[in-house]
Amino acid sequence: MSEPIERVAVQVDRLCWTGILLGLAFTMTNVQQFAAAGAAVWSLAWFAAWLLDPMVSLVLLAILRAEQVTARHGVRLGGWVRAAKWFTLGATYVMNTWSAFVAGSAALVVLHSVPPLVVFVAAEAVTELRDKLGTAAGATVEAVAPAPRTSFAEYMAVARKARKSSAKVSPAWVREVTGCSRGLSSKLAAELNGDQR
Repeated sequence: MSEPIERVAVQVDRLCWTGILLGLAFTMTNVQQFAAAGAAVWSLAWFAAWLLDPMVSLVLLAILRAEQVTARHGVRLGGWVRAAKWFTLGATYVMNTWSAFVAGSAALVVLHSVPPLVVFVAAEAVTELRDKLGTAAGATVEAVAPAPRTSFAEYMAVARKARKSSAKVSPAWVREVTGCSRGLSSKLAAELNGDQR
């Protein structure tokens, strides 16, 4: 038996967010070194440099979370939101890779490019994944939802409406006009014949 889509959606969501958070955590030290620019350890400039990456990352995470929630409700966000997301992603990438580009080391460029690029891709994918998994879960529920049951009173109302004064009310006639089961048709016919007395 396959795993329920809702459970898979929760797992996918958690894994994507964990990857995003780990990617941003990895970039934090590189951004701090970039911002500190050789400041003495424990100095005010060194401490202040630790604030730069979380400032950018928290704004990015807020935007990603808002995008995810609004997408579930079919609400499109404006251009400023998208611009803010890409600006924060771009700023994280530039600050994380700057020293690698200056050093001219292809290995360092790759090393420092992978985490921000994973964050870029995951940031775009997480909202769409959640949206599509929600759509799949909705389609599954619709596909397996049982047809609503028709009550005795509803069958009786249909039969009474279809009955003409000349009609001979029998279980077969009741089944024909209402589409009810064989067992129920006898009860309906008995009650309809009782109406005529």
